[in-house]
Amino acid sequence: MSTQDISRRAFLGQAVRGAAAATGLAAISSQVGAAKPAASRPNIILIFIDDQGYYDLGCYGATEVKTPRIDALAAGGIRFTDYYAAAPICSPSRAGLLTGCYPRRVGLATWVQRADSRIGLHADEVTLGELLKSRGYATACIGKWHLGFHKPFLPRQQGFDHYFGLLHNLDPCEIVYFKDKGGVPLLRGSKVVQRPARPDELIRRYTDEAIGFIESCKGKPFFLYMPHTMLHKPLGVSEAFRGKSKFGLYGDVIQELDHHVGRLMDALKRLGLDRNTMVVYASDNGRGPGRTPAQPLRGHKLSTYEAGIRVPCIAWGPGLGVRAKHTCSEVVSAMDWYPTLATLAGAKVPKGRVIDGRDISPLLNKRCDKIPRLTDKLSLNAAVPLRRTWDPPGEWKDLITRQEYHDAFFYHGSHGALAAVRWGKWKLYINPDLQLFDLDKDPGERKTVRNAKIARKLRGMVIMFQNEMRTDARPAGRQEK
Repeated sequence: MSTQDISRRAFLGQAVRGAAAATGLAAISSQVGAAKPAASRPNIILIFIDDQGYYDLGCYGATEVKTPRIDALAAGGIRFTDYYAAAPICSPSRAGLLTGCYPRRVGLATWVQRADSRIGLHADEVTLGELLKSRGYATACIGKWHLGFHKPFLPRQQGFDHYFGLLHNLDPCEIVYFKDKGGVPLLRGSKVVQRPARPDELIRRYTDEAIGFIESCKGKPFFLYMPHTMLHKPLGVSEAFRGKSKFGLYGDVIQELDHHVGRLMDALKRLGLDRNTMVVYASDNGRGPGRTPAQPLRGHKLSTYEAGIRVPCIAWGPGLGVRAKHTCSEVVSAMDWYPTLATLAGAKVPKGRVIDGRDISPLLNKRCDKIPRLTDKLSLNAAVPLRRTWDPPGEWKDLITRQEYHDAFFYHGSHGALAAVRWGKWKLYINPDLQLFDLDKDPGERKTVRNAKIARKLRGMVIMFQNEMRTDARPAGRQEK
C-alpha cells in the first residue's frame, strides 16, 4: 500500500464532527441566515504559502524557477498586483486571514505563537472555518497552524473538523521545546503520526492528506485551508526536485510546491469538482527584494517596505464566474477573503461581529472593476465593515470619507506597531518621520514626495485608526499557568 493510500485510509477512519456539534457553532448558525442548498454551495480551497516573496513565481516575474501549474491558475483567474498580507510575519498574518481582522484587533499582532506561548486565537473569535462549518461545510486545516499551542486555540477548537500538520515552525527557536520529546510532531488531530517531522516530506504529505479529505466529502461542500510549512526555513525538498531550479534550494522547493498544487488541481478535475470550486493562492508575508531592475520592490520579511508585506495572490474559479486572464491592481488585503468567501458560500457574517475585511466578490465576478462601495449593496456581506467605529473628529470630518477610510490599508510591523498607511497610490510612513511615497511612480519607495493635502489626509486616517484600535481591539485568548 502506498504512503498516499495509507494517509487516505487514516483520514477516512477518523470521525468528522457534525456542523452543529458545538453550541457555539449552533449559535452562529442561528444568526447567519438560510444557507444555499448543498449542491449550489461552492467548495473553497485556500492555499497559504509560507514566506513566498512577491517575485517568486513565474507569473510574477521570476525567471529562475518554473511554476507552470500556479501560472495556469493565474492565467485562468485573477492575479492581484497590490495584495497585502495582514502582517509581515507568520502568526499575525494567519490571525488576520482567518478572522477578517487586523491582527491587532484580535490581540495577536506581535511576533509568533511558539510552544511556550500562553496566548492564542481567542475562543470568542469566529474563524472562517467556524463560519463555513456552521453552514454545513466539511472543514479541514492541513499544514502549519501557528495560532496557539494550548487546547482552546487548536484547529479543531477553531472550526476545523480535521487537522493534519504542524502546530509550529521547524526552526531552531521552536524545535528546542521538543528536544527531549523526540522532535516536533506531525499530527493528525491530536495523534502523533511522525516524530520528528521531516521538512523534505511535508509538501507531499500535506497534499496526500488534502486529496484524501476532498475524496471523503462525497458531495458535501468543503472548505480546505492549506497553510504550507514551506517556504519557511529550514527548507526541505524531495530528491526528485533537488537541483532542478536556477534559484538554489529555495527555488527547488518552489518547483515542488508547484507540482503538488498541480496534483491538487488534477484531483479536483478527476472528481468532477473543478467547476464548483474556488481556489485562492497567497503568501503569508514577503521574503526579499527584487533581483532585477524590472523588480523594484524593496524590503524583507518582518519589514513594512513593500517587499515585506505585498505578496502574490491568485483567485481561480472559472465555473463560479470568477473572471479569467485578469490582472487586478486594486488594493486588496488578506482580511478581505473572510467576508468574500462567506458570501460565495451564502453565509452572512454574524450580527455584531466587527471585522475589517471588505467583500470583494463583485470584483471577482465582473460586477464591478473597482473595490465596490460599502453602501452599494452589491453582495451579501457588502456592508459588514460599516460596523466599525466611525466618529471622525472635527478636523478630519470634511477631509476623509468613510469609504476612503475603509479602503485604506494599515501596515503593522512584526512587533505589532503601526508603521504606515496606504490609500490609493499613496503610502505614508509615520515612523520615525512622516514620509510620503507615490507607489504608482515609485513602487521601490526610493523618493519621497511633497503633497501637503494628501499627507494630512493620511495622517488623519492614522490618528482615527489608532483611536479605533484603542477602543475596539479585542484580547487574545490566554491559557493560565
